[in-house]
Amino acid sequence: MIERIVFGFWLVLFAASVLKADTDLKPAEDGDDTVAIEKAIEMGGRIQFQSGTYRVKKSLLIDLAKVGPISFVSDGTARIEMQGEGPALHFIGSHMGTADPSTVAMKVWEKERMPVVRGIEFTASNPQGDAIAAEGTMQLTLTQLLIREVRHGVHLRKRNRNIAIDQVHIYNNRGIGIFYDQVNLHQSNITGSHISYNQLGGVVIAGGDVRNVHITGCDLEANMSESGKYRANIWVENVQGSGAEIAITGCTVQHTAGVPDSANIVFMGSETDTTEESPRWGHLTIADNILTDAQKNIWLRNARGVTITGNTFGEGHQQHLLVEKSESIVVGANVFDRNPPYYKTKAKDSQDVLLFRECRASLLQGLLLHGISAKSGAIQLEKCSEMNVQGCSILNHGDIGLALRDCSDCLISGCLFRGNPGVEFVSILEVGELGGNEIVNNKAKVKRQK
Repeated sequence: MIERIVFGFWLVLFAASVLKADTDLKPAEDGDDTVAIEKAIEMGGRIQFQSGTYRVKKSLLIDLAKVGPISFVSDGTARIEMQGEGPALHFIGSHMGTADPSTVAMKVWEKERMPVVRGIEFTASNPQGDAIAAEGTMQLTLTQLLIREVRHGVHLRKRNRNIAIDQVHIYNNRGIGIFYDQVNLHQSNITGSHISYNQLGGVVIAGGDVRNVHITGCDLEANMSESGKYRANIWVENVQGSGAEIAITGCTVQHTAGVPDSANIVFMGSETDTTEESPRWGHLTIADNILTDAQKNIWLRNARGVTITGNTFGEGHQQHLLVEKSESIVVGANVFDRNPPYYKTKAKDSQDVLLFRECRASLLQGLLLHGISAKSGAIQLEKCSEMNVQGCSILNHGDIGLALRDCSDCLISGCLFRGNPGVEFVSILEVGELGGNEIVNNKAKVKRQK
């Protein structure tokens, strides 16, 4: 008899723990779901949202150290509408270590690891309403979400580690799609997602201490407006902090050329952070992407250690590449082609040039440029040194194929030039007082002038 009572006691405790770990929610009849979701958060565990719209009046704070492991899940039929200011879901953890396992406290593994949000739509009727914010988290996982018509989609603040964002639609928002806001964050993956029509930027890394970012297999479009500071689909700013060790691979990145100074990818370093003791940041790889229809397809300033390879470029209305005050840049085996169907209307006047200004110690190898007829040159090197241009094909160019202006100690070799038929052209133009350049073994018409 006693054994049965004891067994029954433990069975009740087990049942209570199971009930605590799973909460099923339905939309409130009075149109305010704030309190119901707050109570579910206090219980922790899995919060299952049934079909319908859940309206919240203020940010739902998830203090991971208190509530324990938690997930917010639906099958795609639930919507959370933020009617207050700030994020609908605000995750706060206590992780102060790195990604090294030895720095992760046991309390993080027991209560805080891998908070999950899956299968939910987020909107905001409040102009200052966001979807999700996170600080102090370890292994936050966001997947199969739709975030639309909010301010910021995912707002990463203070310190986080090992963020995974996968199969997320971040669409038509008033602010920034994914915002690294002065955050200390290493190891974050953005994969298989659509990030489009966010007015103040797509993926924005603004200062902080950011490393090991992977943006892979995504579609990023039209994430800019004339009112925005970050007029780019992907913007990395190192002026107040540092962002480095970034890979952008296998993406389509495009639009909108109608916004002044728009760019598909921007890496902006500090003007003063250039000494050996405080070097330029970089370790940036841009590979195997399609980049089209912006004023600048790629814009680098004060960068060091960048690889740009395997990409297809179109419609760089001012420049395909604008690289300024940078070094150790490798540009190889890319296609820059004025493919006729894309240049019949708004892009017919696109300049499409590759412009390097005040750069050094860099390599351009195996490029194919076709139909770039800008009068100042398809490839332009201005006040550059130790630039190595080899094995490139610059075909159907305009008045000038490659221009060196006030450059020194550069090598141009093994390149094939062909100007537009019936047009008097110069393949390689060298202008200026500086010298030491070598132009050898090219199929080219060379002109030098002071």
